[in-house]
Amino acid sequence: MFKDKRILVTGGHGMIGRELVKMLLDRGAIVTVADISENTNLEGVAYKQVNLCYFDQCMEVCEGQDIIFNLVGIKGSPKMCAEQPADFMVPMLQFNTNMMEAAMKHDVEWYLYTSSVGVYKPAEVLREDDVWTTFPSPNDRFAGWAKRIGELQAEAYAIQHGKSNISIVRPANVYGKNDNFNPANAMVIPSLIRKAHENDVLEVWGDGSAIRDFIHAKDVALGMLHVVENKITKPVNLGSGDGISIKTIAEIVAQRFGKQIKWLTDKPTGDARRVFDMSRAYDCGFKPSVSVEEGINDTIDWFLDNKDLIDKRYNAFTKQ
Repeated sequence: MFKDKRILVTGGHGMIGRELVKMLLDRGAIVTVADISENTNLEGVAYKQVNLCYFDQCMEVCEGQDIIFNLVGIKGSPKMCAEQPADFMVPMLQFNTNMMEAAMKHDVEWYLYTSSVGVYKPAEVLREDDVWTTFPSPNDRFAGWAKRIGELQAEAYAIQHGKSNISIVRPANVYGKNDNFNPANAMVIPSLIRKAHENDVLEVWGDGSAIRDFIHAKDVALGMLHVVENKITKPVNLGSGDGISIKTIAEIVAQRFGKQIKWLTDKPTGDARRVFDMSRAYDCGFKPSVSVEEGINDTIDWFLDNKDLIDKRYNAFTKQ
């Protein structure tokens, strides 16, 4: 399906985007990456530096494309969610709405929208069809509603135009090479890796009892290709389907660096449990393959090999 197709990847400079771009190139696609960053360091692709909050720039990058993978997003810690909610919600509403509208105006063959685990209400198991009978978690309500609006926008086009050419994926907690290791807003796995590397003791918020569903970026990229190739239009969870405690994650990281763990039980831990029901993905023929221990060690290897690059990105961020 992808050979010789003109394919745009927004957010292609990011962790999932880099994996996806490599896979598309391997399949013979003609790839353009659109990102706000100055340089993707990716070979074999055209590159456009844009701010997708502006509709005219979205129209420009969508022109002439056959397939669009919209991966652009904003990641952040629970602290950032609580203290800077507008920094999540407003840009996401802008670039999600603008990109999908531009793609539809250019009549692309297929469009992939990247939603989020944040659309879900806390539950023992998160099932795709439960979203619209609930509200997002209070811990994720700003980002969660922004992502929900994108899903609703896709449904609106299907109703109005009498066809659907949009796939929706909801990744779980994603990690891997090229993750965000910025101490100010890193997610749990990169945050723990950096802290374990830089400190004598690994301090972890909460008591470690929170359960999460983690998936490696490589598996997310494969899942995205799968839903587009098979023209799946129902939202699809992309996770492992296995609940892993933060305690287990912290122990894997601490063992690798030879550090003791100090639990900060007075700090917030977020929702108690978030695990995906993966039945729809399995029924569609997709199943992730990277185990959490293998994935974390792979991420640590990349972190240690690219510490200078990571520090350069962090220094650039702090000067903004």
